[in-house]
Amino acid sequence: MRVFRYSAPDTIGEAVAALGERSRALAGGTDLVPLMKADIAAPDELINVKPLLPRGIEARAAGLEIGALTPLAEIEQHPVVMQGYAALAQAASLAASPQIRNLASVGGNLLQRPRCWYYRNARIACWLKGAADCPAREGESRNHALFGGGPCYAVHPSDVAPALLAFDAALRVHGRGGERILELADFFALPEAERRRETTLADDELILGLRLPPHPGETRSTYLKAMDRKAWGFALVGVACVLRLSGRKIAHARLVLAGVAPIPWRAEAAERELLGAEASEARFAAAAEAAVQDAVPLRHNSYKVPLTKALVRKALKALTDPACK
Repeated sequence: MRVFRYSAPDTIGEAVAALGERSRALAGGTDLVPLMKADIAAPDELINVKPLLPRGIEARAAGLEIGALTPLAEIEQHPVVMQGYAALAQAASLAASPQIRNLASVGGNLLQRPRCWYYRNARIACWLKGAADCPAREGESRNHALFGGGPCYAVHPSDVAPALLAFDAALRVHGRGGERILELADFFALPEAERRRETTLADDELILGLRLPPHPGETRSTYLKAMDRKAWGFALVGVACVLRLSGRKIAHARLVLAGVAPIPWRAEAAERELLGAEASEARFAAAAEAAVQDAVPLRHNSYKVPLTKALVRKALKALTDPACK
């Protein structure tokens, strides 16, 4: 770990004024500190924003408000989340270990960097760290992307992010220009040469919280996750699914995949297969095929294609029985 300065501002305004390309905000630190220890992140200054960020969950008429500092364990166990946003509660419960969920904040979870073994090894050059190419293209690629790959083939590690995206969440962020609302769909963006990270958050901006719009009581949701081990692993593939039925017809559908792209990957072609259709095994199979129609496997990760299809079918069936025949 390299030498750095530490500051503890008294207000959000002072904190964002101190943020920049060479400084980083520190809250839970469950991702940033290990990156610094591995000499992958080397900010000149850490700015402690933990006392300044809102924490907690509040149900309002305009939707569910979640403070950026809210730990995943609180989201996992909150009765309103469990009842009305089940996929989010399930995703939080499957993230990391209980000890980490008690500390890791939801804001930090959205900002975490890939767990790619090339990126996390300070001795290996990779595109995200400034190199010309991604080693996964020709190297060991078992855990890497099916979609959106190139120039980076790492996958986004968050379980919570796909569930939030499936619920059409938005972020409240604060920068030097004041506060703004940023749709989560616009917050995540595939890395590019001028922005070698997975989000569009400006260097001087802080996430203050999230808002999930209200959903009718008949909305159903789930999050399914396949891992290398039974628990405490990152998703090889994950599926966040939000459905609303009108009789046996699907009136609303969101499908967001985890573990298959550098950002949470919305399966819009699969959603189109479902919207307005009757819930049936045949329709779910068609949606599963549509979900992977643009997949471009690397040398070692083609197993993710049938795994994705199986999880999509399983999630859809779980949310529609007994409507499904």
